Amino acid sequence: MLTIIENILDDEQVLNFRQKLEAAEWTDGAESAGTRSVKVKQNLQLGRQNPLAVELGNIILRKLGNDPLFVSASLAEKIWPPIFNLYQNGGHYGTHSDAALMRLPEANMTIRSDLSATLFLSNPEDYDGGELVIEERYGAQPVKLAAGDMILYPSASLHQVTPVTRGKRICAITWIQSAVADASAREMLFDLDQSIQALTPDRPDDDPDIDRLIHVYHNMLRRWASV
Repeated sequence: MLTIIENILDDEQVLNFRQKLEAAEWTDGAESAGTRSVKVKQNLQLGRQNPLAVELGNIILRKLGNDPLFVSASLAEKIWPPIFNLYQNGGHYGTHSDAALMRLPEANMTIRSDLSATLFLSNPEDYDGGELVIEERYGAQPVKLAAGDMILYPSASLHQVTPVTRGKRICAITWIQSAVADASAREMLFDLDQSIQALTPDRPDDDPDIDRLIHVYHNMLRRWASV
């Protein structure tokens, strides 16, 4: 399931992020790639413990924790600190898959990557190429969103970033361990939750049908969640 979440950051926040990132000290992104991915990865990034990466990453994490659509779609249990990437001058990331288990030594924590997320920080008209192409059940899906918008997609999918032939593509990426590991169960819970949210405004506060749907949702979540 691919989920687009709009306006994680508003225009003012995107501008603030871009101004700070334009002046940042970027390093070779290959330093964080796996032994196979390093052969197809050509970009720049901020080190995970770079003070600016920590500052901006914490803002993103707070935004995600308060976004109803993100919470509903991800059922996030753990979130990897966001990593900031820069693609330019033909920079790209060839077809690859994300590691299933990711170790964060400074937090003494391991994350199972159920979902991956890309938050776009560059306006699409400011660069050519740079599409995030995700291979899923209906074929390869190219994604190029407005600055401030995020795409949430299965970490198990093969994906790539096409070469940036003009301008700069700046984004933040992260990975999520969901409380519900099974993708089909998580998608079913998401559909049910979205239906409940859509129906609730038109019903009385004590509507028994809505109460029953909420009851079913939480019992399904209780059955499938592992926390």
